Amino acid sequence: MERDEPGVADEPGVADEPGGDAGPAEPDAVAAPDSAATPSAEGGDRTGDGQDGTDREAAGEIEAAPKDAAPAAEDAAPEKAAPEDAAPAPEDAAPAGPSTGAGGGATKDRLLRPLVSDIPEPRVTYGTPGTPTKADTGPQAPARRESSTAASRAATAPRKPAAAAVPLPPEARPAQDTGEGEALGPEGTRAMPVPPVADRQPLTLLAELTNTPPPPQTPLRSIVRRFKIWTPLVLLLAIVFVIVQALRPLPSPTLESTAAATFTFDGAALPQSMPWPTEGQSVAEVEGLGSLGVHGAQTPVPIASVTKVMTAYVILQDHPLSGKQEGPVIRVDKQAAQEAGSENESTAPVQENQKFTERQMLQLLLIPSGNNIARLLARWDSGTQEAFVAKMQATAVRLGMAQTTYTGASGFESTTRSTAVDLLKLDRVVMKNDVFRWVVAQPNVTLPGVGRIFNNNQDLVHPGVIGVKTGSSTPAGGALMWAAQKKVGGKEQLILGVTLQQHGGSTVNDSLKAALDRSLALMRSVQGGLTTATIVRKGEVVGRVDDGLGGTTPVVASKDLTAIGWPGMRTGLSLDPIASGVPHSGKAGAQVGTLSFGTGSARTSVPVVLQSALSEPSFGTKLTRLG
Repeated sequence: MERDEPGVADEPGVADEPGGDAGPAEPDAVAAPDSAATPSAEGGDRTGDGQDGTDREAAGEIEAAPKDAAPAAEDAAPEKAAPEDAAPAPEDAAPAGPSTGAGGGATKDRLLRPLVSDIPEPRVTYGTPGTPTKADTGPQAPARRESSTAASRAATAPRKPAAAAVPLPPEARPAQDTGEGEALGPEGTRAMPVPPVADRQPLTLLAELTNTPPPPQTPLRSIVRRFKIWTPLVLLLAIVFVIVQALRPLPSPTLESTAAATFTFDGAALPQSMPWPTEGQSVAEVEGLGSLGVHGAQTPVPIASVTKVMTAYVILQDHPLSGKQEGPVIRVDKQAAQEAGSENESTAPVQENQKFTERQMLQLLLIPSGNNIARLLARWDSGTQEAFVAKMQATAVRLGMAQTTYTGASGFESTTRSTAVDLLKLDRVVMKNDVFRWVVAQPNVTLPGVGRIFNNNQDLVHPGVIGVKTGSSTPAGGALMWAAQKKVGGKEQLILGVTLQQHGGSTVNDSLKAALDRSLALMRSVQGGLTTATIVRKGEVVGRVDDGLGGTTPVVASKDLTAIGWPGMRTGLSLDPIASGVPHSGKAGAQVGTLSFGTGSARTSVPVVLQSALSEPSFGTKLTRLG
């Protein structure tokens, strides 16, 4: 067998490929299959019982390739490094068999295993995570030269055509299957899988991380997924709703009336049967119960000495008195003493420099109806009568006496005018003053330095008549602002009235007497007509407590309600809660309100209590409330 020259085998990449042009040897070329080592039919230098000397010599000189089939060209030409991107030989590839000679016959030779310890161990370094690469092993030691026979065999051995080396980035290089279930990456490294880019869908990302594909989407799965997502939220909202409904403040309970809104007294209507004057103006009422009627055209007319009621009211407003107080001392000036002797008007017999208390001055003003005292009090209070009259007018406006005009403090001037309805407003207010009420109720009085004086209101001698003030003049005729009282149902009822423009006989006194008589007839009629009636019986349901959430509890009168009125009178009832308000809960019999009718001194009322226990709304009611 012919040996190869040492220099020929050293040239890298030179091989006598049959049927093809010689090209550069690939470092990672796959070795010839095991069949190349099979003895050829054409024979060779190989004997049946072993190798010839040449083969033994070659076997001793040739270092076998490692198991992962290092390329022959790398051993032949250590100076030139193999390309890193060449595909490595399969791990189970057999070592190259004996090369054929020039005649093309294959030499029978047995394959010798190389010494593993002679192959340098490649070093592996790691680059970016998940992409290990083969590290540079540095300068390789010169390979031992093969014998010419081994070189010839390697040159003539059939090789698999090497795939064209295309440089690819490490991430894109396909892994090679070694046949043992293990994938190899570039340069023979073991490839590590790179996690895919996270998807925005949580289920898809989870499937990729666990290598489990997401289940196919179906309507049922969509419903289940939505149910799982929304159920906790709905439960949370439900819990919040329950807490809010339970802690919300309860609405304030209200007291509602179920009894009749009005009550009418039996009998013929009293106002129609009263002896109303056929002339002038007249009006009457029971304080707190209502009006008995108004008769005559309400046009302003002279009111004479009835004017002194406003004079006294302004004095008491500016210089209040209460109880038995006498008030400041007032000196009689010269003008008042001179006017005391006038024969054209009513006066009080006083002298200059006399001193009287405020209470005594009011008696001299209202009982004998002294015009000189009216002007004296005006000067004492305001400096001049004109300034005081301005106060009188302002007070009239405040009381709503829109058709009243004051031009003097005494009423002697015929330009002082008013109506019965306007004067009734003043009568209603001034009779609330205890000092005024005491003065006008005196039929007569004795004062120091004056003696005994009598009241011009002769009606005061009749039972129940308590005032108020007379007035008479040619322009005014006879006039009277009057007041009476009657005890009904254990309570005093105040009757008020005004009679104007009454005439009789031929003198002013005759007209005054006519006004007194006609006014007394009205007072007696009302006193006799006042009566009582039971409107509500004890235990009668008169209303209910509404808790504001649909629950109600009936309330009843704790005792009989007796009303005061007159025949034909129609009165209204009112059901009012207690001052502290209706409670949310209470025992049966607890007071929650008052049933009443009338106002002022005529007001009559009874307590209203729970018929049964009042309880707070239930928990279920609290949860279902909407308002």
